[in-house]
Formats: sequence, C-alpha cells, structure tokens
Amino acid sequence: MSISDIRLVVLDMAGTTVADDGLVEQAFNAAALALGVEPGSPEHEPMLAHVRATMGESKISVFRHLFGNEERAQRANRAFEQAYHDLVEAGHCAAIPGAAEAITELRAQGRTVVLTTGFSRATQDRILTALGWQQIADLTLCPADAGRGRPYPDLALTALLRTETDSVREVAVVGDTGYDMLTGTRAGAAVVAGVLTGAHGAERLRADGATHVLASIAELPGLLGAR
Repeated sequence: MSISDIRLVVLDMAGTTVADDGLVEQAFNAAALALGVEPGSPEHEPMLAHVRATMGESKISVFRHLFGNEERAQRANRAFEQAYHDLVEAGHCAAIPGAAEAITELRAQGRTVVLTTGFSRATQDRILTALGWQQIADLTLCPADAGRGRPYPDLALTALLRTETDSVREVAVVGDTGYDMLTGTRAGAAVVAGVLTGAHGAERLRADGATHVLASIAELPGLLGAR
C-alpha cells in the first residue's frame, strides 16, 4: 500500500489547522488564578511547564494531574474554557495559513477528513463557528466522543470506525505535538505527520513516532498525492 492510498486524514486543530498564538497558555493562566495560583509564582512555573509538555492532551486530564482532586480539576477546566471562549469571542482565533485550502484539497482528492481536539465539544464548536468551519470537515471529534483523549489511540480509532474506513493502514494522523504522534503510532496509522506550526519541534515529533515532519499543514495534500 502506498502513501497515496490514504483514505482517512485525522487532523488536530490548535497548532495544526488553527493558530494557537499563546491562547492555551493565556487560558491556563486564568484557570490557575481561579485556583489561587498566581501567574509567575514559584508554584505556577512548573505547572506551566507541564502544560507545555502535554500540549495536545485532553485538558481535563491535564488539570486532574495538576490540581489533584476532581472538584478542583473541574473548576480549573471551567475557568480555562471560559477564558478560551472569551479569547475566541474577542477575535483571537485564526486558521493556520493554507489550512482551509489544504482540507478542501484533501477532500477533493477523495479523502475523508476528521478534525480532532483535546478541548471539550463546547470549545471545539466555538472555534469552528469563529472560523466558519462548521462544514469544512466530514466529521469533528473531541475526547468525550472517543473515550480517552491523546496520547491514547481512541480519537484516531473512533474516526476510523465512524467513517467506516477499512484499515488503519489507510489512515494518516497529523498534529503539532508529541501526543498527536503517539496517538497515530498507537492507532497503527500508516502516516503519522508532525507539523512545525505549533507546540513541539521536529526532535520531539520524531521521538514520539512521526513518519514525516512538514513545515505546515499546507504541505500535506502534496505529500499524500505523491506516487
């Protein structure tokens, strides 16, 4: 099977198809403050480092790790989502250059495109609405749709099942974080492509299983169209 036989493309959102521009960190700072952790404080710095290292993971999972008990984690998650929603509503949300065109071209090539996220469904829908992307993909998935978020394979495998794709060898998983790469490799995807427009660099992407590293999502249709 060649790379041109890929039928299903599972794309991450923030950092891959949607510009992050520090929004996750800004929203995290608001969540930390809601839990009494001042941005810039000695307690805050290792927390922020963990957020950066685990970009791509389900946000509630990150907050469970950081804040311990479920009540505090849920409170932090609500504050994070509200802050992120406010930033999106204020216009701080843009597509990665060439992303919409790449998605359109992938579908024109006959491939199914699924957009996935580590955010909640409410946050994902806010982003899609802000970009006018409600119909841009064949399917959108968040961790609640799949069971577990990244780095588990659930999002990619749920995309395969929902789209009735025949084999994991017909799947490409694309993202900007090591956790995206782990999701792809654990799902058995034939192509696990990292992009350099988000959280992690080429070394981290390759260490976590990237089969390809691209400058941006704009290069993906050309890669999959190669014979």
